[in-house]
Amino acid sequence: MRLFVAIDPPGALLEEVGAAVAAARPGPRGIRWASREKWHVTLLFLGEVAEERIEPIGAGLAAEVARHPAPLLRLRGAGTFPGDPARARVLWAGVAGETAALARLATALGDTARDLGLEVEHRRYVPHLTLARAKAPTDLSGQRAALAGIDTRPWTATEVRLVHSRLDGAPRYQTLATWPLA
Repeated sequence: MRLFVAIDPPGALLEEVGAAVAAARPGPRGIRWASREKWHVTLLFLGEVAEERIEPIGAGLAAEVARHPAPLLRLRGAGTFPGDPARARVLWAGVAGETAALARLATALGDTARDLGLEVEHRRYVPHLTLARAKAPTDLSGQRAALAGIDTRPWTATEVRLVHSRLDGAPRYQTLATWPLA
C-alpha cells in the first residue's frame, strides 16, 4: 500500500485558499489542479508498505506523534518546485507559523520510519500544500503571482493522519489512522 503521513488544515481555511485558486485557474496547458478534498500538508512519504507491516509501523509513528506539541500554523504565500516558476512541475501554498516545530515532527517521523525498516528519503522539509502539478516543466509564474497573497487565519494542527494513496485512475485517499499531537 502506498502511504504518507499528513496534517489537514481546517475546511474554512481551505475555502479561503480555494477562492484564491479559482482566480488563478485555468493556468497553462498541461497543469492538473488538485481537488480540494485532496489538499493536505505532507509530513512524510512512506512509499509502498506491505499490508502486514502497517499496524506495527502505525504504532511506532503514533508514539512519535504523541511526543510533539500541536503547532500553530497558517497557509501563506505560494511557491513552486523546483524554485524557478518558469520551469516548475508543482505549484503550492506555503505554510507559515511554527514551522520549526513542524519540521522537527517531520524529521522525527522519518527517523522512526527508518528505525522500523522503511526506506524514506532524506531531504530538506519544506511544508506546503500542493495545489497543482505539471508532467513537464511549465511556466507557472502567473499562477504563483496570483496566489502570493494567500494568508489564512492561524490554526492549531491537533492531529496527524496516516493515509493510503490509491493511484488506480484518479488518486484517491483513505485515512487509515489518526493520531493526536501532544
